[in-house]
Amino acid sequence: MATTDNSFNGMTERCDECELDTLHEVNVQIRTESLKQENAQFSREPYRVAECQRCGTRTSQRMNNA
Repeated sequence: MATTDNSFNGMTERCDECELDTLHEVNVQIRTESLKQENAQFSREPYRVAECQRCGTRTSQRMNNA
């Protein structure tokens, strides 16, 4: 489970690369999933993106899997 720390935009999370609980910068990005231009406006989905501040490994997870 993630916990907050005293930094502004940081979360302490498990990093699989470092094999430690490390500080991560976490944000939400809206990504377009469709490659077809005419459907692009309907295929935007939010993703949670976390980047380890120790090793730089970045992970992303789609937030609504309907």
